[in-house]
Amino acid sequence: MRTENAKPQFPTPQTGAIQRSELPRLDLLRSFEAAARTLSFTLAAKELFLTQSAVSRQIQQIEAGLGVPLFERRHRALALTEAGQVLQRAVVDCLERLRDATARVRASTQLRQVAITTTAGFASLWLIPRLERFTADHPGVDVRVSATNELLDLARAHIDVAVRFCRVSEGVGQPLFEETVYPVCAPQLLGNPARPLQTPADLVQHTLLAMMETPQESALNADWAPWLNIMGLPELRTKNTLRFTQYSDAIAAAVAGQGVAIGRLPLVAGLLRDGRLVAPFGGTAASQRGYFVVTAPRAAGNPDAQDFVRWLRAEAEAPVVAGAPPRVFS
Repeated sequence: MRTENAKPQFPTPQTGAIQRSELPRLDLLRSFEAAARTLSFTLAAKELFLTQSAVSRQIQQIEAGLGVPLFERRHRALALTEAGQVLQRAVVDCLERLRDATARVRASTQLRQVAITTTAGFASLWLIPRLERFTADHPGVDVRVSATNELLDLARAHIDVAVRFCRVSEGVGQPLFEETVYPVCAPQLLGNPARPLQTPADLVQHTLLAMMETPQESALNADWAPWLNIMGLPELRTKNTLRFTQYSDAIAAAVAGQGVAIGRLPLVAGLLRDGRLVAPFGGTAASQRGYFVVTAPRAAGNPDAQDFVRWLRAEAEAPVVAGAPPRVFS
């Protein structure tokens, strides 16, 4: 029972400024909002993972503090009183504002991230050597590169951007650049008079570094075929052949002097520029394949992913210093 000298639990017109202790606790307000919305202590209890009696006691606690009933208890039914309707509007507004503010604060502290998937060769030979330029201009962005020849489902893998390698005629997304090819090798292979490497026909005395042939690669006319056809050597048989599942491994073998690989421009342009690889013959061939940028729907809400796509295109359009430049799509 309240005495005349007892301090009111909630503010009244006579108490003046609201004190922190005079406001209902947040858990009580959540219970009231759920009960007012469902007009059922039982449904509110299920929603809040409480018992029906616990919700009923919490509502009684608010009513005792305010000194007015908030609900009309009818037979198997509840109805808001006028005071209950006033409080419901205020509580709903306050909880919505609190949810919005919490979401904004949480978003501001979340990790900025761009997730990319592409082939292992493109990642190691073209993307990674340039990636420092992007990260330098975008401090605080966590760049995640999934280097795989598997076509990942962007939504399931939580990927923002994919760089796909496929036939030009089958390209999807935004075209990045078309590929041109010609043989490349380590400089030391050029100095052996017993095994010259001056004309394409001299390849018969050397080890050919090539990719594993799969039905998909054969359909793409992959690896050496475009260049050999242009040179008039479609049936060339070399001394040995080393085959790899990853293009970057074939190029690593070429740098180590283990044979001659087909150089894909612009992927190997940096190695040609640095002198770790040389092109022993003239004549380039368009492989009829290219790289295409696919942007996942999730990237629409990620400004860093959109910046990454713009950066990719700017890098692709930059001049290739060494070797024959690729034909850039318009």
